[in-house]
Amino acid sequence: MNVIRFFLSVSLVLAAALPAAGQLNLENINDSLPGGGLFNSPSGGDDKIVSAEAVFTAPSGERPGEMFVKATIQPAWHIYSITQSPDPLHPTKISLAPPPGVRLAGPWRPSVEPDRRRDPLFDNIIVEEHHGAVVWRAPLEFDEGVDPSKLSFRGTIGFQACREGACVPFQETPFTATFAAEPPIADESFLWSEIVVQLGLAFLGGLILNVMPCVLPVISLKLLAFMQQGGESRIRVFALNVWYSIGLISVFIVLAALAAGVGMAAGERLGWGEQFSYSWFKVAMTGLVFVMALSFLGVWEIPIPGFVGAGKAGQLQTREGPGGAFFKGVFTTILATPCSGPFLGPVFGYLLGKPPLLIYGVFAAVGLGMASPYLLIGAFPKLIRYLPKPGAWMETFKQLMGFLLLATVIYLFGTLKSSYFLPTMTLLLGLWIGCWWIGRTPAAAPPQAKATAWLGAIIVAVLAARFAFIVLFWEPIIPWKPYSPAAFQQARNEGKTIMVDFTADWCPNCKFNSWTAIERKPVLDLVRDNDVAPLLVDWSDHSPETKKLLNGLGFNSIPLLAIWPPDGEPILLPDLVSKNEVIEALKQAGPSKKR
Repeated sequence: MNVIRFFLSVSLVLAAALPAAGQLNLENINDSLPGGGLFNSPSGGDDKIVSAEAVFTAPSGERPGEMFVKATIQPAWHIYSITQSPDPLHPTKISLAPPPGVRLAGPWRPSVEPDRRRDPLFDNIIVEEHHGAVVWRAPLEFDEGVDPSKLSFRGTIGFQACREGACVPFQETPFTATFAAEPPIADESFLWSEIVVQLGLAFLGGLILNVMPCVLPVISLKLLAFMQQGGESRIRVFALNVWYSIGLISVFIVLAALAAGVGMAAGERLGWGEQFSYSWFKVAMTGLVFVMALSFLGVWEIPIPGFVGAGKAGQLQTREGPGGAFFKGVFTTILATPCSGPFLGPVFGYLLGKPPLLIYGVFAAVGLGMASPYLLIGAFPKLIRYLPKPGAWMETFKQLMGFLLLATVIYLFGTLKSSYFLPTMTLLLGLWIGCWWIGRTPAAAPPQAKATAWLGAIIVAVLAARFAFIVLFWEPIIPWKPYSPAAFQQARNEGKTIMVDFTADWCPNCKFNSWTAIERKPVLDLVRDNDVAPLLVDWSDHSPETKKLLNGLGFNSIPLLAIWPPDGEPILLPDLVSKNEVIEALKQAGPSKKR
């Protein structure tokens, strides 16, 4: 009964997402009337960055009269939304001069939501941009006795248009609105077919996700569970696969919520797989996959019934539980998100600017497609008979899958920035020690001993994480540029004070100098105030040129910090240095000179 209710809920979401017949659908006005149709009064030629068109309708029954203003934006350009913060950008402004007896009765609303992002060039404010075309509408009130068909409206769209690296000053484009007997309604049959196609592609894309490279390493979890389910009752097999599918689909619902609403609170929408653009998420997933691999390899056991406990092959006969099935579905889906697979790219692109209910429906269709093989096997358990029978061979298979998960860890490492390598490796070492501590505690040990092992493991993991990402993790704050003779000579010609740091990844003293003396806020302030040119000589790999440069300064080893005044000989700070020594050397070198 719960399963039926679940799928009924999904169906209701999909049904609610579909527009009712005859309903005005502004999301499709841009596509159905590209510069023509009822919008037939363009105010400028193709040379304009933004052209404006407008129509208006009279009240009809319960439907009010409305004004529709369309802006067509040249490719590569964008304008800002009406709700854009006005400092320092210029929001779009629609000015209308209605004839006597007519007035605007409400605010302007866009047909599509603007693209929202944080722009570092404007102090990370939220920038709201429209591309391509956008239609705004607002309700109109007509006095009694006014004939709308004999009226016309004049107005302007004020905007600031920008593209990559260029903006034009705020300007206005005029328009004349003409009467339309009917509002610009897109063909509803086309809308229905379009949505059905997108839902079908979403379902198919979810189905294909089961064989994508991101998912294959963890599909082994479900394969082992299928093998264990041989001989189980049909009801139990179906229930466990439903629990797995619920776990799988629940992740898609969470992602839909992030895409549709939660991210909008911060002015952003989280797209499919976009969580993998956050370093903290990739580090967390690397740790999770690593401890899963350790479990497969027998280092410890995950205390979830039926989650493939490590140890003896006989333990693999343990009956899978709802918790284990649900968690497997969640885990599989999270790892699937970097692989959009065929069909899903256009589908998620289609969702840009669409209503939240439609976003939920499409994400649910993807989840249902991915879960469909498991629901099929749950409904027809006889299919499990084609899989090998449980036995001792499963222990070897499980360990091979553990190595496959370790390969996934390597893949996840490749998605991290280099500054995260050492801290993440340190975190994995702490997790390994914690898992080993739990695994070495006998299964027959008293509860107090098990609790002690778990507490100790958690403490070790937390301390390793703090040491990794508070002590070991750092990113340079000084805007270094790679050293080259040409860059050095150019800085000299410009009268710059030059600071050159000789360093290498294999040099612990170099790292210590960076952490404690060079990459410090007072040093950065002095570099900025004195217009110092910071150049970095990286000796991580063998380089005869770097050695020759060092020898020319009278040294044969690193670390070495060399600071050249605009005129004169360099100030050399070899070996370990302090923050005060760096600051004093920069003050002694003095500021750059303008030439």
